[in-house]
Amino acid sequence: MSTESQQNRDTGIVQSVDRAVTILEFLAHEGEAGVTTVAEALGVHKSTAFRLIGTLEARGMVEQTEDRGKYRLGVGLIRMAGTTAARIDIVQASRPIGKRLAADTGETVNLAVLVDASALYLDQIAGAATLQPYNWVGQRIPLHATSNGKVLAAALEADEVDRLLPDLKRYTERTITRRRTLHRELAEVRREGYAVTVDELEEGMTALAAPVRDAHGDIVASLSVSGSSFRLTPDSREEIVALVVTAADEVSEALGWVPPVDPA
Repeated sequence: MSTESQQNRDTGIVQSVDRAVTILEFLAHEGEAGVTTVAEALGVHKSTAFRLIGTLEARGMVEQTEDRGKYRLGVGLIRMAGTTAARIDIVQASRPIGKRLAADTGETVNLAVLVDASALYLDQIAGAATLQPYNWVGQRIPLHATSNGKVLAAALEADEVDRLLPDLKRYTERTITRRRTLHRELAEVRREGYAVTVDELEEGMTALAAPVRDAHGDIVASLSVSGSSFRLTPDSREEIVALVVTAADEVSEALGWVPPVDPA
């Protein structure tokens, strides 16, 4: 392919994307519109507008109204926007609390959410004891080998956990690879309200995590403290677990969660 042909091809791809975005912006402004109206707004042939709208409809970005032949923004686009806004809210709510937790423990604080079959790190705050920490933000980690992952997995039904984790990959000698053992541990996480992993993802790394809930009480994220297993000894974990649980509850309350009243 010649350079000119490649440039034309690249320009065509960019143009298609630009037109698709313009359609979304147009529908956001107008509320709803037919293919002919969209074509006129874009200055393209009706068949071109029809193909673009068809592609957007297939991806849930637009949908037909009850008045067939007209289109509006689809629930797929709204769901994406809502999810992004929700994650931004969680990061904003958790950051000041996470900073205090990192200062109190001296260790790294991470915030994670469930994405597909992994835990996705949204935010990270390094403590004083951490020297040049690895940046986990944007990274995905396995559910079965991490404290954040176990907290998020514990909120799911057993069959959903099995569906998401058809294989339990071994990372260290202490990684859980037996399904029955995993379900038993997730049940314990639900009972205790927190998760602890020691040398399960990496040798020498310990992490403790607690759930973050939204206004409905649903677990939407996990807040953790992680550091060297040499520093996070069994004697120190009890105190740190209490700090993590308290911090996660504070983030939850910032998101609108109301803690249950102790009948006693």
